[in-house]
Amino acid sequence: MDISISWVVIIVFVLSYLILMDKWRASKLPGNLPPSPPKLPVIGHLHLLRGGLPQHVLRGITQKYGAVAHLQLGEVHSVVLSSAESTKQAMKVLDPTFADRFDSIGSQIMWYNNDDMIFSRYNDHWRQIRKICVSELLSPRNVRSFGFIRQDEMARLIRVFESSEGAAINASEEISKMSCAIVCRAAFGSVLKDQGKLADLVKEALSMASGFELADLYPSSWLLNLLCFNKYRLQRMRGRLDNILDGFLEEHKVKKSGEFGGEDIIDVLYRMQKDTEMKAPITNNGIKGFIFDVFSAGTETSATTIQWALSELMKNPEKMVKAQAEVREKLKGKTNPDVADVQELKYLHSVVKETLRLHPPFPLIPRLCKEECEVTGYTIPAKTRILVNVWSIGRDPAYWKDPDTFNPDRFDEVSRDVIGNDFELIPFGAGRRVCPGLHFGLANVEVPLAQLLYHFDYKLPSAMTAADMDMSETPGLSGPRKNPLIMIPTIHNPTS
Repeated sequence: MDISISWVVIIVFVLSYLILMDKWRASKLPGNLPPSPPKLPVIGHLHLLRGGLPQHVLRGITQKYGAVAHLQLGEVHSVVLSSAESTKQAMKVLDPTFADRFDSIGSQIMWYNNDDMIFSRYNDHWRQIRKICVSELLSPRNVRSFGFIRQDEMARLIRVFESSEGAAINASEEISKMSCAIVCRAAFGSVLKDQGKLADLVKEALSMASGFELADLYPSSWLLNLLCFNKYRLQRMRGRLDNILDGFLEEHKVKKSGEFGGEDIIDVLYRMQKDTEMKAPITNNGIKGFIFDVFSAGTETSATTIQWALSELMKNPEKMVKAQAEVREKLKGKTNPDVADVQELKYLHSVVKETLRLHPPFPLIPRLCKEECEVTGYTIPAKTRILVNVWSIGRDPAYWKDPDTFNPDRFDEVSRDVIGNDFELIPFGAGRRVCPGLHFGLANVEVPLAQLLYHFDYKLPSAMTAADMDMSETPGLSGPRKNPLIMIPTIHNPTS
C-alpha cells in the first residue's frame, strides 16, 4: 500500500510540475497569436494530430480556425500557414525572417547533423553549398546538356515496358530506377553500385524525418529522447548509409573522370574542401549530406510526380486520351525527344502542374521564424516552427474550382506556374529556399512522362476499374503513393 501511495504522489508531483511549466511558457507568449483550438495541459494540441496524415489533419484545423493557426505540439509552438496570402507574406515579404529550418531527430541523424543543403540552417554553409550546386549542376545549360542521359535511361525503361507487354508491371519500381539513374549519372558521372539500397534508405528516411516524433516535440525531455526507438532505428540506417557513401567516395577518388570527361559535382566539392578561404569549411560529412540531398530531393520527387501523373490519368481515362493524342501528334517522327521538344506540349504541362497541385512532392514545407514578426496581422514569436501546408493551399476552393478534381484543363483559364511566383501553387517552395533543382526536376518528369504516353497504352490489372484505384499517400516528409502503381502496358501501334 505504501508503495502505491508513493507512486501516486510521484505522478501527481510530476503532472503538477508539467502543468505549471506549461502555464509559465504560455505567460511568456505575446497576446496577439493566431487563432488556436482548445488545448490540453502538457500535450497542448498533440491529440489533434491523431487519425490521419499531418497535412490532412492540419487542413481541417485551419478550415475551422483560420488560414493562419497557432498550435502547441508538446513543448513546441508551431504556426500553420494554409493560404496563399499568408505564405506570400512569409516567403516573399519577410523571406529572410522565415528562411531558417528547425531541427528534427530524423534530419540530424540521416542528413549528417544538418550539414547538407536541404535541412541546413540559413547560414554561410547553406549559401555556399547552394551556390556550388546551382552553378555546377543545376544551371539551365547543364539541364539541357543532360539530355543524352535522359534519352539513354528512357530507352532502357521503354525496353522494360516492352518486355512486359500484356503483363502487369510495377511501374513505380521501374520509374524510380530510371529517376535514380538519371540523377546519379548527371551528378556523379556514373550509376552508383548500391543505388537501389540508397534509394530504399531515402524512402525510409523521408518517412521518418517529419519532425513529429515525441522527442522532437519535447526537446527538453532527456527521457523521451532516450526512449525514442525510432532514433535507434535511424542510427542503424545511418550506419548502412555511411557504408554505401564511404565506399562510393573511395571509388570516386581513384576514378579519373566521369561521363563528361571532366569534373563532376563531387570533384568540385573535394577541390573546394581544400580552399582555406572558404567562409564555411566543407566537411566529409557535408559531402555525404549533399549526396543524400541529391538522392532524396532529386530522385524521389521526380519519380513520385511521374507515378502520380500516370495514376491520375489512369483514373481519368478521358484525360489520358487527350494527353496521348497531343504527345503522339507533336512528337511524331522524333526519335529522341528532350526538353526543347516537350516545350510544345501545352496539355502535358497542364497535366504536370495539376499533378503537382494535388500531389506536391513535399506536402508540408518546414521553416523557422528567426525573430518576432507579424503575418496577416498576427504576431509570430521568435523560434516558432512554421509549417506551410502546400497540400492544403493546392486544394483550397478560394483559389481552385472543384479543387479535389483532377482537371488539367483548368490551366487554360488560370495562368499559374510552379516555380515560386504564384503562391496558390508552390510545390517547390518559394523565396530564398525555393528548390534549386526545380528545372532539372521538371525536365526529368516531363520528358519521361511524354515518352511513356507516346509509346504505350495502359490498362489496370485483372478486373480493377478506375474507381477501384487506391490513391492513398504515404506518411512522412514526401508524399508518394502508399501502394505501388501496377499497370499493364501495350505497345501503341500508330496504324491501328
